[in-house]
Amino acid sequence: MALNVIGLIGWIAGWIALLQVSLWTPNWVAWVFMPYFIYGPYRVITQFKYFPAAFLMLRILRAYPWEIVRDAPRGLTRRPEVVSRQYGWFEFLNPACSDQRLPLVFPSHLRRRWWSRRMAPRAKAYLRAEIDTIWFAGDPRFIGVIAARPRWGTVPRRLHVVEQRTDVRSGQRFADWGATPDDIERGRRAGVYPVNLEP
Repeated sequence: MALNVIGLIGWIAGWIALLQVSLWTPNWVAWVFMPYFIYGPYRVITQFKYFPAAFLMLRILRAYPWEIVRDAPRGLTRRPEVVSRQYGWFEFLNPACSDQRLPLVFPSHLRRRWWSRRMAPRAKAYLRAEIDTIWFAGDPRFIGVIAARPRWGTVPRRLHVVEQRTDVRSGQRFADWGATPDDIERGRRAGVYPVNLEP
């Protein structure tokens, strides 16, 4: 969140500072800064888009503790049972049924590039090794946050929200995955509002 705020302030302040500089210098200087004048507003809008995801991560982390997951199946292909946009997926064990895996997908492409480079089938071994062990906080039946294992220290990095987007029209219900009313309520505290809540 701190980096989001710093980035937002930096792009706005940089745009204003360069505008001020271009007003007090010859006209050709304004043309030199033109790429920034065009790109800067786009970056400001993009920085605003990071805030909802950051607040959602905070809600998830308040509801669920971190756990270490090793060798979770993953991919960039499209899952046929998942609806709407998806930009890659991880499979996690269902907490109510240890022999069932549920896919959680990247619902947004923002800040996903780092992950996709390591999930690609042709990724180099040292890149794939960076996500062989990941941190996960959440419930695979609803939503979660994944993070890369830190190289140094104990603070997770490259946090990203992953969501359960299996087609509810298929007749699948959260109770079929072993979700109790308490699990659903905990999911709501994490910011999930499931459509299909019938037991």
